[in-house]
Amino acid sequence: MRVMHFVTGGFSGATQVAVDLCQAARSAGMDVVLVLRRKRRTTLPAKVEALRAQGLDVRVVPGWAHAATVWALRALALEWRPDILVTHGYSEHLWGRYAGLLAGVPRLVHVEHNSRERYTRWRLKQALWLADRTAATVGVSEGVREQLVARGFPAARCVAIPNGIDLERFPEAALVQFAERTPGIVMAARFARQKDHATLIEAAALLKAQGVSAPVYLAGGGKAGIQKRMQALAAQRGVADQVHFLGPVSDLPQHLMSHQIFVLSTHYEGMPLALVEGMAAGCACVASDVVGVRGVMQPGKTGLLVPEGDAPALAQALAGLLADPARAASLGEAARAQAVQEYSLARMHNSYQQLLERVHTQGSP
Repeated sequence: MRVMHFVTGGFSGATQVAVDLCQAARSAGMDVVLVLRRKRRTTLPAKVEALRAQGLDVRVVPGWAHAATVWALRALALEWRPDILVTHGYSEHLWGRYAGLLAGVPRLVHVEHNSRERYTRWRLKQALWLADRTAATVGVSEGVREQLVARGFPAARCVAIPNGIDLERFPEAALVQFAERTPGIVMAARFARQKDHATLIEAAALLKAQGVSAPVYLAGGGKAGIQKRMQALAAQRGVADQVHFLGPVSDLPQHLMSHQIFVLSTHYEGMPLALVEGMAAGCACVASDVVGVRGVMQPGKTGLLVPEGDAPALAQALAGLLADPARAASLGEAARAQAVQEYSLARMHNSYQQLLERVHTQGSP
């Protein structure tokens, strides 16, 4: 079975999932190729070469125009002749499947990575037309699958497969005892409209007003303009000395495993890898109660959920964890156990492998 994965070259969470699936498939002896749609600022030669150095067959198609993307991917599919083309994310899943149809690829699979994609009426009409010609549509969480069905995607061909992470990056031996960790708050997320750094900064200001001044570490790159606004907000709220902007962090697992609390303040998600990494690191996790996040943790058992954009509620949750290290440690321990049991790369790969085998032989999930 020959499988081609097509995804944005933006090196987002969707890209990481596609890379992980390709690496796992290659390790299992499958024929697999990864095709990236070029992004001007993020599809850097060094990143592509780093993937090739890991043994992956990586191709890049133009991204300057949709027609150019479709035509180049069609040519690759005609050359490589995949049995299945797996298209990841919006809007790549549209152009990828058009190319697959034009190239006569036998089976198409669409993976939806987010719960709030920017579908216009015309784009949704295209997606539903393509869905009737697609063997399976995958939502990266049950919430995403439910939203797909609500939008009109064929329910019988919609399945949920949760994202997984490389747990080897979070080995048991490297975990720092909770009591020895920095009682600080880490949020690992790129600066983008989707993420809600502002609510965490507002919560930090509320905590400071209550006499609680735990450090807040914001790890991640993204849009420089949004980061500057967040830095200005921190200064305006009087917490500039407390909120640290780290930029991209190369040793993020070690950073997480040496801090007590992880926060994901966000407006919407598909199935957040960053939150799962916080869980795997044994952090006490607090996250926004939105589609894609809801269902990842067991509220009150493996983490805490707070209403989206509610700084007082987030501050209250954080204050409770900082004041009760034993409860925070218990949540962190339970979070790690859930991550290890439910969100491993091996489990994700096995689920996709079983799906692709059914699609290959039966034409449906």
